[in-house]
Order: sequence, then C-alpha cells, then structure tokens
Amino acid sequence: MISISEGDTFKDHEDVKAEIRKCGWLASILSLLSLVFAAVGIIGDVLNMTLGLEPMSWFLLAIVCAVNAIMPEIHSVAAKHLFGIGTESKKK
Repeated sequence: MISISEGDTFKDHEDVKAEIRKCGWLASILSLLSLVFAAVGIIGDVLNMTLGLEPMSWFLLAIVCAVNAIMPEIHSVAAKHLFGIGTESKKK
C-alpha cells in the first residue's frame, strides 16, 4: 500500500479513484477470506474433523482477516480526506 503522510496530496481525481479501488479490492478479498475461514471452521467443528487445522484455528484466522479488512477502508478514508485538503488548499 502507498503510505500517506500529512503533506501528501493526490494529482487528480483519477489518482484518488485508483487508490480507493485498490483499497476496496483488498478489503473485499480479506472479507471473503474471513467468511471462508469461518465456514471451514464451522464445518470442521460440526463434523468433528481436523480440516488442515483445528476449528478454533480457522476461527482465529477468520478474526484476523476480518480485522485486517478494516485497514484498507481506513486508508481510503484517509485518501479521501487528504484529497479534500489538497483541493481546498489549491482553491485558495
């Protein structure tokens, strides 16, 4: 991911849209992974089987992926905010 500091501004609307698209894509992938991991954990628990990992490990992986899905969303909010600040400073 691209790091954003307070002084960074985006070139234009397309630059912000590209950054938001990347963040949305990554958040979607992580959310889907968390659902898959939770489903595998539930199936393994119901069948009393070890599907590669113990069911609790699958649930923990699901939680980690769900929490990590929040980070790209926060990044896109920061990108939108910094773009707004950059637009305001260019207007003055």
